[in-house]
Amino acid sequence: MSALADDLLGVLGDEARVLTQPQVVERLSRDFYWYSPVLRPLLDGKRADVVVQPVGVDEICAVMRYCYAQDVPVTVRGAGTGNYGQAVPLAGGVVLDLQRMDRLLEITDDGVAVCEPGVKLGALENAAREVGWELRCYPSTVAKASVGGFLGGGSGGVGSVAHGGLRDFQTVRAIEVVTMEAEPRVVLHEGEAVHEIMHSWGTNGVITKVWLALTPAVAWAQVAVAFATFEAAFDFSEGVAKDAAWTKRLVTVFEWPVPSFFAPVKMLVREGQALVFVMVAEAQREALVSAAVALGGVVTYAAQYVGLRSSPLLSDYTWNHTTLWAMKADAAYTYLQCGFDAVRAREQMALLKAEFGEDFQHHVEWMKNGAGVVFPAAIPVVRFTTEERLNEMIDFCRANGVGVANPHVNHVEGGGRYREDNVQLLAKYRNDAKGLMNPGKMKSFEKQSVEDRA
Repeated sequence: MSALADDLLGVLGDEARVLTQPQVVERLSRDFYWYSPVLRPLLDGKRADVVVQPVGVDEICAVMRYCYAQDVPVTVRGAGTGNYGQAVPLAGGVVLDLQRMDRLLEITDDGVAVCEPGVKLGALENAAREVGWELRCYPSTVAKASVGGFLGGGSGGVGSVAHGGLRDFQTVRAIEVVTMEAEPRVVLHEGEAVHEIMHSWGTNGVITKVWLALTPAVAWAQVAVAFATFEAAFDFSEGVAKDAAWTKRLVTVFEWPVPSFFAPVKMLVREGQALVFVMVAEAQREALVSAAVALGGVVTYAAQYVGLRSSPLLSDYTWNHTTLWAMKADAAYTYLQCGFDAVRAREQMALLKAEFGEDFQHHVEWMKNGAGVVFPAAIPVVRFTTEERLNEMIDFCRANGVGVANPHVNHVEGGGRYREDNVQLLAKYRNDAKGLMNPGKMKSFEKQSVEDRA
């Protein structure tokens, strides 16, 4: 037992869960950063000194009070399903693992889930559907991902074609956080103030409670449609995504050979075909099948959705799960996160294909932005050779009007979700003036701090 662990037990009491076993600490100091061949060598071997698994706000306050006094870094962890090294401690110290704070406190009559940060999104989805509600959006890691981790490092997913990303349309109504100060405060952020905390990677507060807006549950169907060309598949998907008459939760398009990576569902597509996955209202399933056939599509799967236990569960192959399947097929693959223009997307995709060929495979996820515009977001599968080549792809995208949220950097600002109004940075100054929360992950704080000291 280390001196730090002894001190924390003294502060928290012998019944507290303070973990020091090297293998456990190493496992809880990692996330899925290894999706990136750039981040892997930077983050391999980084680990905390101890892990604390609190069960409530009082324990969190005690940890923060002690760490502030002793200048011990604290890295907050959700379920560790992030892909950017958000939960990897760069400076040792304490990993504050919130998995035991997993109570669903209430689902209100008007459809707001009140819960602790360790609640798994899959468990929340199941509980909500039992009382007539469902999540507005969730990542493909829904079975394992936590609510707090999603707010701290996620952005969108299944459902975003109808309800936008996590930060849109007041999906997050309120967040409660604990600060890193001599006497930690419990601060409630409501309305627009939630953006001070969201997608900040735990750099400016420990999320302890969440108010998450739901949407009325729909009886869904899953449909897979194969097309001879990517262009035909894209056109069909665009028609479904942009037409408000379709009630949909997922519209995804894969260029060949991406569908060939999905070993358990290879029967859904033939050699050379593009593939479209749609979650549509069960009441519209037959109409969608007819529309697909009329446009030259071959419907290879159509069945009622029976929840997250559905087999196959098509969302297991979408969003960033697509990248995981690609990496299983060929370790040289990695990914980018792109946003195409709602009007110029075909032109932009053709330019990328002409420039990079088979090294840039299209994978489109249709979603709605905060202004209500439905557009083709994308998580293309790209072949990695060197970091310079990867940056060439990013620069080429941006030069042609394709937005890129770079998943190969390990700080909040580089990933494309940092707020231009600096509210996350300002919250860090208020809540963590010493910079002890996940140090190294908010570059603007470090730069400003250096300038202040000069």
